[in-house]
Amino acid sequence: MITKKQNGLKSIGMIVLLLGWAGLAQAQSVPMVPASFSGVAEKIAPAVVNISVLRIIRQSIPDEMSMDPQIREFFEQFYGPRPYRQYTQKQTSLGSGVIVDPRGYILTNNHVVSKASEIVVKLKDGKEYPAEIVGTDSTTDLAVVKIKGQGTWPAAELGDTEKVKVGDWVLAVGSPFGLEQTVTAGIISAKGRTIGQGPYDDFIQTDASINPGNSGGPLVDMEGRVIGINTIILSPSGGSLGIGFAVPINMAARIFKDLINTGSVHRGWLGVVIQPLTPELAAHFSITDAKGILVSSLVENGPAARGGIQSGDVIIEFNGRSITAPNELQRAVAQVGVGEAINLKVIREGRKLELAVRLGDQNDARRPARLMQKAAQPSKARTASNVLGLTVEPLNPDWGKKLGVSNLSGVVIASVDPGSAADGAGLAPGDIIRELNRQRIKTVDEYKKFMKSLKPGADLLVLIEREGSAIYVAMKIPAE
Repeated sequence: MITKKQNGLKSIGMIVLLLGWAGLAQAQSVPMVPASFSGVAEKIAPAVVNISVLRIIRQSIPDEMSMDPQIREFFEQFYGPRPYRQYTQKQTSLGSGVIVDPRGYILTNNHVVSKASEIVVKLKDGKEYPAEIVGTDSTTDLAVVKIKGQGTWPAAELGDTEKVKVGDWVLAVGSPFGLEQTVTAGIISAKGRTIGQGPYDDFIQTDASINPGNSGGPLVDMEGRVIGINTIILSPSGGSLGIGFAVPINMAARIFKDLINTGSVHRGWLGVVIQPLTPELAAHFSITDAKGILVSSLVENGPAARGGIQSGDVIIEFNGRSITAPNELQRAVAQVGVGEAINLKVIREGRKLELAVRLGDQNDARRPARLMQKAAQPSKARTASNVLGLTVEPLNPDWGKKLGVSNLSGVVIASVDPGSAADGAGLAPGDIIRELNRQRIKTVDEYKKFMKSLKPGADLLVLIEREGSAIYVAMKIPAE
């Protein structure tokens, strides 16, 4: 039996319980859209600059170009060809930038200041200052510009790209179409975008409106910290379609440091030639899940070779981070300083190994010699391989000279039959066969002997050299 007093206590309890749930619901309810971006905009605005660039374009045009052809021919009979006339043209352009160091150092895009004769930066207060280029990096389209003279300038705080999540709110600030201090809002649409701009593509994608003139301006988080440098948009019309890209600030900060210290960028260098690990290749290298990248060759006495990496190793981790594609390894290596030690986890003949490698300097790396673009004429010493549909020849000094290689151990593909197994696998005239099923092939006789030992349907792993790079090709011996 419940008394009136008990009923009252029960009612109070229910009220408290309901109020508790309401408070909890209110605490868990987070507004999807910020009430205002004004605080963020006010914090970043003093560090955002408008960049005006003057370029002097000089051209040499024959003076007689302006003449009627018949009159020009008449004069040339008596006086000879007339000299060239020098024309000078001035071009101006606008971009954006952000001060990231109180000494007046500005991060912007390389294409904003490239070939500049004069640079003027304008701050939020309307004051203008001459500036000069400290250094540029065309590979990532970044540049550092410094305000001339001594002084202390309002600098932006840098964020951490690794902490940025897809869906986070961001602001893009800059001077689209010359409209200074324009602020647009959006979210992080994606991270790690590869859009074909270079080997180190790792863009932040955003739907915050970015237009011509925004280039070099900052992309900032809700704390007003710079998380990227706005660089490029995808648009057939040239205007914003909500697909813009920014260089991550973690990458930009390292490049900034190199440029102000040395005037150039020093990236880590591993000294390997790598390729994607396809399911067919994974089967040859005892990899069950086909994750990782395949080392097809190494630079002689390069960092990887000194660290114990071998051709045929499958790299699956870099400093504890999983590696599944070649561009992931390229970006990871580039982010590590020259001379630093890194840890690689590889799979070699079915066994997992951990190796320590000290990175070299990419600026010291030698570029491999490129092969000729069209196949040389075959010689008479041609050996047919009807099973694969290709013909090979000895890799003699003549071939070596034509292909630009000094290592004459192997055989060269002279021709490939259209529609054959070799053609389907991507082999081409001018390719040098170095290995078959991990066995070195030095001569045509060794090639013939090995091919005769294979049965129809057998797996074949071919290591070829093409344009200075080694590539593994997996294929099957077709039924006769």
